[in-house]
Amino acid sequence: MARAAAQAQGNGTKTLVVIQLTGGNDGLNTLIPYSNGAYYAARPTIAIPKKDVLTLTPDLGMHPALKPLMPLWDAGRFAWMENVGYPNPNRSHFASMAIWHTADPTQAQGDGWIGRLAEKIGDPFCASNVGGTTPQALRASEFSLPSIDTVDGFQVKLPQGLEGAFENMLNAPRRGEAEYLSRATRQMLTNTARVQENARKYKAGATYPEGRFATQLRDAARLIAAGVGQRVLYVSLGGFDTHAGQRADQDELLGTLAGGLAAFQADLERQGLADGVIVMGFSEFGRRVAENDSAGTDHGKGSVMFALGKGVRGGIHGDSPDLENLSDGDIRYKQDFRGVYEGALTKWLGLDARTILGGSFTGPQWVA
Repeated sequence: MARAAAQAQGNGTKTLVVIQLTGGNDGLNTLIPYSNGAYYAARPTIAIPKKDVLTLTPDLGMHPALKPLMPLWDAGRFAWMENVGYPNPNRSHFASMAIWHTADPTQAQGDGWIGRLAEKIGDPFCASNVGGTTPQALRASEFSLPSIDTVDGFQVKLPQGLEGAFENMLNAPRRGEAEYLSRATRQMLTNTARVQENARKYKAGATYPEGRFATQLRDAARLIAAGVGQRVLYVSLGGFDTHAGQRADQDELLGTLAGGLAAFQADLERQGLADGVIVMGFSEFGRRVAENDSAGTDHGKGSVMFALGKGVRGGIHGDSPDLENLSDGDIRYKQDFRGVYEGALTKWLGLDARTILGGSFTGPQWVA
């Protein structure tokens, strides 16, 4: 019994931070095939000039706005996964995001892959969204996972005079689901109190940029530092649906992404927490290879994922996109995103990914 519980918990000392780039980030202008003439031919207006590319390999380089992440690349702690997607790609934001959230390309499941992870562990507080609205990835059949809009506001506040009645209600003998609910409520009170206590002691180990995304990453660092058993934290950055004027919008968004992540990693390093945290980022799909008439790109298929942290095997995982062999004008996916998830679940969190993902998937060896 104890052994089974330990297996369900996995490696309880490690945390996965998931970054969602909402809207369909253009992978070709993020990880750029700067040696490929077909890239520049397809994008006469919005292609990143070779002179501006942050060179990673003789063929690939990063968008210049990602420069704050170059020290992580140089240290072997930043990874790119190429040509990631799923069978029978869907260009709908809603449908494709649901597929990534449920880890089910058939769209048959309503609960999320992180929700199933939490149910396997048996702890509704082991995974949290840092933001206002809980994404489908954190939906679970048996309980609700929290969304934490701000760490400072994450506490139970009772109307004055009702504290005693609330305590009596919790102490009343209960059985079955009522007993479970009572225990879960007590655990929630314990966890929120511990978060508040430890959050007051937290002193940031880095200066974060202005803006909501960086603030959410700072709150994620505070939750990790609070030591309340958060196994997965989820943070979103929106605005990547760049149908028009892409360069200005994506340049700013990737700068926001890089600045926030660089500060987050520096914070973890100075807090002595970096050994136990990795970051994994995705977007629901990439963009079409050719630019459109509005200096933007339309919904595509295969794209890139990224990961960073001391537990990441840095480098490029997968082949460069074949721009001479497209699928209806899109990059063909070669790596199933569930294989990337499996690496995080199995190698990092120490869980049985098959029961969470509904099968076994071959993926890149991106976790060290």
